[in-house]
Formats: sequence, structure tokens, C-alpha cells
Amino acid sequence: MTRPVLVDTTTSSHARLRPVPLDAVTLHDGFWAARLRQNREVILPSQFPILEETGRLDNFRRAAGRVAKPFQGYYYNDSDVYKWLEGAIWALATGDNPELAQQVETVVGLIVDAQAPDGYLNTYYTFERADQRWSNLRDKHELYCAGHLIQAAAAHKRVTGSDRLLDVARRFADLICETFGPERPGTSGHPEIEMALVELARVTGDARYLEQAAYFVAARGHDVIGGRAYHVDHAPFREMTRLTGHAVRAVYLCAGVADLVAETGDAGLQETLERLWDQMAAYQVYVTGGIGARHSGEAFGADYELPNARAYAETCAGIALVMWAWRMLALTGDAVYADMLERALYNAALPGISLDGFSYFYDNAFQDDGSRRRRSWYSCACCPTNIVRLLATAPAYLYATSETAIWVHGYAAGEVRLALPSVGAATLTQHTRYPWDGEVTLMVAGEGAFEVRLRIPGWCTGDAALEVNGAPWPGDLTPGTYVTLQRVWQPGDRIDLQLPMPVVAVAAHPYVLEDTGRVALMRGPLVYALEGVDHPGVDLRDVAVAQETFEATHAPDLLGGVTVLHGTGVVVPPAAAWSDRLYRPATPEPAPTGRPVDILAIPYYAWANRAPGQLQVWIKRPGP
Repeated sequence: MTRPVLVDTTTSSHARLRPVPLDAVTLHDGFWAARLRQNREVILPSQFPILEETGRLDNFRRAAGRVAKPFQGYYYNDSDVYKWLEGAIWALATGDNPELAQQVETVVGLIVDAQAPDGYLNTYYTFERADQRWSNLRDKHELYCAGHLIQAAAAHKRVTGSDRLLDVARRFADLICETFGPERPGTSGHPEIEMALVELARVTGDARYLEQAAYFVAARGHDVIGGRAYHVDHAPFREMTRLTGHAVRAVYLCAGVADLVAETGDAGLQETLERLWDQMAAYQVYVTGGIGARHSGEAFGADYELPNARAYAETCAGIALVMWAWRMLALTGDAVYADMLERALYNAALPGISLDGFSYFYDNAFQDDGSRRRRSWYSCACCPTNIVRLLATAPAYLYATSETAIWVHGYAAGEVRLALPSVGAATLTQHTRYPWDGEVTLMVAGEGAFEVRLRIPGWCTGDAALEVNGAPWPGDLTPGTYVTLQRVWQPGDRIDLQLPMPVVAVAAHPYVLEDTGRVALMRGPLVYALEGVDHPGVDLRDVAVAQETFEATHAPDLLGGVTVLHGTGVVVPPAAAWSDRLYRPATPEPAPTGRPVDILAIPYYAWANRAPGQLQVWIKRPGP
């Protein structure tokens, strides 16, 4: 019997953690439950007519011979349909929506009918371009689109049990395996196929797909597709020392390699992954978990190159980092990956969609003059269709298991029902207001000797506290680790975890020049920001703030219900001597003075949902 498992490491002999099926997690009213419901009932159904209006679905009807229209849109538009489909399928694993279910069946039918007799499927290359198949792997995204089809098919099989879409994916994957190898070298200019083929091997048990994924990774860096960093082809993967080029492509590749390592145990590949991760985390990640500093090439920048107003930080790149972090966490059980996953999920991916679910950011700035607003759609719709599949799978990132342990990676009100090989069925029920509050109560339903491993987040700079059945737990609660509760559990046992959430002012390395003399505000897992609508008549560039002035209060009627930070600061405009001058001689200046101002900070993910106005994440410190 299949189960709706996102990344199935159940039989992966080199992965430390096993996944929990989506339908084993029930989220109660709260932060994530509301978003799952909105995604299933509002966002996904609202995207379907856009897929129709923009011709993406007609491209499949055309390929099936149902309509006589020209191909519409970009050559990679098939991928948007596949991502939407995958998101809709995962969404139906956690709740019913007959309208959405019918839309899924419609799209599956179109895909089945559009496949060529030899298994090929890409609507851009149907009919008049059939003789151009595989002629430009570097730029034309054929393997990228195939990867998204395969991932949607794996989801469909696991959620519905049907082989209908899986058969389509297998026929196409078989053709890919027959086509590419030493006699016909090739790899994709946009990685994605690697993750997909490994997941197809997991679904089917067919090792050919795993071998093909390994081939595509090994083919990189040998000038098969031009040798550019943009396409992650500038060096063999094992020789890479830092991430460069297109951020989404690079991190998708790393996620696919992590999947390979989970199956093969290739120590060299894992060493490379860890080297690239460490370098990225030390020099190339925004405080939000966003990645990709440059608009040019949608690329990673140099070390410490993290601009604010001109940040790129594509929503898809934040999602990609969640995907890579999840796979590294499954490999190792190391909380450093869970910390980054959480940060990127809340602060790099969520800003990509408005609170009402109808508009999107492609790139995400950290300073703005008020002109930047989300759009209802993009002609290149990778981010809107990517965010829906991330939202649909959010419960998958909360828990995992190992032979004798339940791992709690994230905190959200609800329950998880699972089975451990050593003890059988067990249920954990969480009561919490996280991310607004760090108090977490877990009730255990199950008996026997097993471990509950609770993540102590790396952001937890205060003194965490832990009790089991009212008695303090004597173990170490070091931030950025898991605490292991090992005992013979009885039904009704209670775990109380307290994660203090003080407001923390975060400083950037001095080499991040744009952030010199500035701080970003964090509370718990959330990055905060100032927004112009809350500070009428104030230029946010002139605001200086001290961390100790802030008090957190929950505002249930603001921005869907958020905890905000209230404080005081001063408005310190440039000295009058500057007037309208851009440059003047540098002379000693007296310590600045300014007028007091009440300031309010909101979670960064929630900005740009009200009247247009300035945004400021990095805020000046008071002083000269």
C-alpha cells in the first residue's frame, strides 16, 4: 500500500531519518493549518483558470490533437502545469476539495493524451519542432520539464494509488535512459531531473532511474552543455568549492545529489555537499534564508555580497533551499539543516505569496521605496506554481522517525500518528501557538521504550526549559541540537518545552557593507521589518532603533493575526549640510540628534499586504 510520502527515504540505507506520510499529520487551527486550508480551497483552484487563460493547458490539448492552435508561452510552460498538479495532489492528501480533485483529473487526462507513442512528452516540441528534440539541453528545459512531470507522477501514485500518471512518467523516463549516456552525452541546463529520477527509482524499485540520475550528475563540468556556471556546468560536481551561478539551478542540483547519497552512500558526494553547504551558510545567505544576490543571472554573488534594495532572493530559491535542507537533514539528523529549513520556510518562501493568496513576489527585497508590489501572475510562473506545492507539503517537514526515535523538527498545533519498527503505533499531540509563542506541550499516546527527539532551535538564545510529567529534564538543551528523551512511555505522558522568544538584534559581518551600522530584528524563527504604512511621515531610512526598546504583543486583527514588535527609536535625518548634495568633504560631525518616534515591526513575510509604502529590514543603530 502506498502512502503520501514527500521524499521517501523509508528504504534508503544511507539516510538516518525516515519520512512521515502527509496524511499522518493533522494540523489544528493555527499558523500552518490555515495556510493548508487556504492553499487547497483558494490558491490552487484560483491558479487553474490562469493555466487555462494563458494557454498552458491548451498546449497539452494541442499535443493530443484536440485543438488547432499554435504553442503558447515559454518553452518551459509545461513545468508550471506539472508543479501546479503536484501541489494539488499533495493538497488533496490532507483534505478534500471536489472541485480541486476534478481539476486534477482533467490535467492528468490531458497529460496522458499528449504523450507521444515513443514515450516523449514536451508540448513545445510537438509537431513542427519534433525534429529538434534534445537539440539544446542547455537552454530549452526538456529534462527540467520531464523532472517536474516525474515528481507529479510520484505524488499521484502515492496519494491515489493509481498507476495512470506513473505509467506516463515511466515511459518518458525509459526513453531518457535509452537516449543519454556515454554514447550520447548530455545533462540538463536546469537541474531538476536528478531529484525526480531518484524519486522514481524509490516509487518503482527500478535501479535504472537511480543510475541515470548519477550519470546526469557525473556528466556536469565536462563542457557537455557549454561549461558555464549559470548552468552549473563549470566544474565537475565533486570538485566544486562554492555555489555560483544561477541559485535555483545550483541548489536543485545539490538536492538531487543528496537524494543520490541517501541511496548510494557515496562519501565523496556527501563531502562535497557539506563543503558547499558550509561555504554558502557562512558567506552567501540572507538573514531570511534567502539566496541569490544578483538579478543578473539570478545568481549567487561573491562572499558577503548581499544587497538589500537590489536583492534578488527569488522565491523559488528559498523553496529550493528548503528542499536541500530537508534532504541533508534526512541524511544526517543534524539540527543545523533543520534550523536553515525553518528560517527559509518562514522568511524566504512565505513572502512570495500574499496573505489573501492571490498575488506573488518573484524576487524579494529587504529595502524598498514602496514601488514594489506583488503581481497576480508572471509570464514566467515558476514561483506561483512552486509556492503552492511547498505549502501543500508543509506538514512533511515537522516530523521524522528513525529505528527507535520520533524526531520533532518543527512546532505546530496538531497531532502525528506514526509507527516505530521497535514499538509499533504512537501518537504525539502538540499544543502550541508557535511561531508566536515558544511554549510547546506534547502529549504522548503510546507505550514502550522509545526516544522522542526535540529540536532546540539555533535561534533560541535564552534558557530553554524542559519538563516531563512536571519534572525538569536533566539533559543538555543546547541551541541548535536535538535533546533526546529516552524512557518507557505511558499513555498520557506529557512533555512541556519552553523556548524563550526575546527580541534579538542581529548584526551582519562588517564585510556586508550595506548592513554596516545596522541591525535586523528577529523573534523566534521570524525576521521582522518596518513598513511605511505604520510610520506615516517618516522616512524609514532615517529611523535608528535599539533592541532593548521592543515589546512583543499579539495583534489578532492585523495581517491575519501576527505578533508585532513595539518600540521607540529616533528619526535622524542627514545633516542639513548635505542639503541636495551627493558628495562633500568629509569632516567630523557631532553625534546626531533626532526626534523620538514610536515604531512597530511586523513579520517580514507579511509586508506589502496593505497600502504601498517603504520597507526596511536592516535598521540603523543609534549613535554617531
